[in-house]
Amino acid sequence: MSHVHVSNTGRIWKVFGILSAVTIIEVFLGILKPEFLHMNNFLGMNLLNWIFYALTIYKAYYIVWAFMHMEGEKSSLRSAVVYPLIFLILYILFILLTEGDYIYEVFKNSTIKWNF
Repeated sequence: MSHVHVSNTGRIWKVFGILSAVTIIEVFLGILKPEFLHMNNFLGMNLLNWIFYALTIYKAYYIVWAFMHMEGEKSSLRSAVVYPLIFLILYILFILLTEGDYIYEVFKNSTIKWNF
């Protein structure tokens, strides 16, 4: 039996292109801060931040998919790795938004001074 080496150069460039495009979109939105995204709130946070969170989660998932070779694994293993991470990311996002909003309201509506 002989093993035939297959070049992954095209795949590497594809991954590089996708991750670069998402990063360029993030930087572009961060520099411009479109007012219709920055000034509209959804679930206690402006739409621009939600877009940043979504793009960051997409990049993290794609990095795991490409560089940890998850695309070649069985769907049960992929699910066992990805679903807990999605749950934990959403859980920490919920906690941060809830606690941050509470602290903001405490400082906004009380006599405690903003000292930081």
